Amino acid sequence: MSTFKVGSHFVTRIEEMLTPGFLPEFLFPDFDKRVFLQAKLLAAPRFWHAESGKVMSSMHSWMIRKDRHVILIDTGCGNDKSRALPIFQRFHQLHLPYLDNLLAAGVKPEDVTMVICTHLHVDHVGWNTRLVNGQWVPTFPNARYIFSRREFEHWQSPTGGGITLPENMAVIADSVLPIVAAGLVDFVDDGAQILPGLYFEDAPGHTAGHGMIKLESDRDAAVFPGDSLHQPMQVYMTDWNSRFCESADQARTTRRAVLDYCSDRKALLLPAHFGAPHGGYITRHATGYGFKPADDLVVSG
Repeated sequence: MSTFKVGSHFVTRIEEMLTPGFLPEFLFPDFDKRVFLQAKLLAAPRFWHAESGKVMSSMHSWMIRKDRHVILIDTGCGNDKSRALPIFQRFHQLHLPYLDNLLAAGVKPEDVTMVICTHLHVDHVGWNTRLVNGQWVPTFPNARYIFSRREFEHWQSPTGGGITLPENMAVIADSVLPIVAAGLVDFVDDGAQILPGLYFEDAPGHTAGHGMIKLESDRDAAVFPGDSLHQPMQVYMTDWNSRFCESADQARTTRRAVLDYCSDRKALLLPAHFGAPHGGYITRHATGYGFKPADDLVVSG
């Protein structure tokens, strides 16, 4: 269980699963295997599953703790959810020990004070709800759930997310709308300060209302970029969008802005799907960017 210290905050990864994910040529339409020659670390077992030829893919929440606050950023795929369509099949009817992993970190669902979703895709909202007596109910009943207003409206619009990714509409129905109905949602806009030092910023491209979270504490900073970056490959190949990105040009602009901020601010990058240790540092040079896994910053694991 990786924990990083960011100023006076502790940030812990709560694992849902860590498995081979998509074939890179499926995930990245522009994939070129020569990327492995550009950065040897990309072929390391923690990022690349050589037997299957797939990238390693982590599903997890980032948990931020400070004082009385227990904050989860993104909530993975969730258990018991019908995801039988081919594109989502590896998320279908899961039975994973996510809540046990949360408890191992000393936190019960009732202890969580806030849940922030970078966007509303299948693998970022699943544990928002759980199945109780045939009904989808909030997993974290004492938490306020933070959604981007723009993102929510995108999925509610008849010309929005349901057009670009219709498979995700079932996700909205079982993992988003029950939270809204329970009155637990606070909608935020670009630049919102959620708590002192914790900010929500628009990061569009992957979805219309996709956001990222910035944590600034003392001299330290961390960025939770959601799906602005799916894999370390994109640090080196910033033009590579995933096939799930709605707006190609916006996604590339956002990705470079995230990398520039992390390089300039020396901020820790904590993505949603990278392999171990699941975060790292960004360097910038004349021809692009580099990635260094943050093994040295893990305080437990």
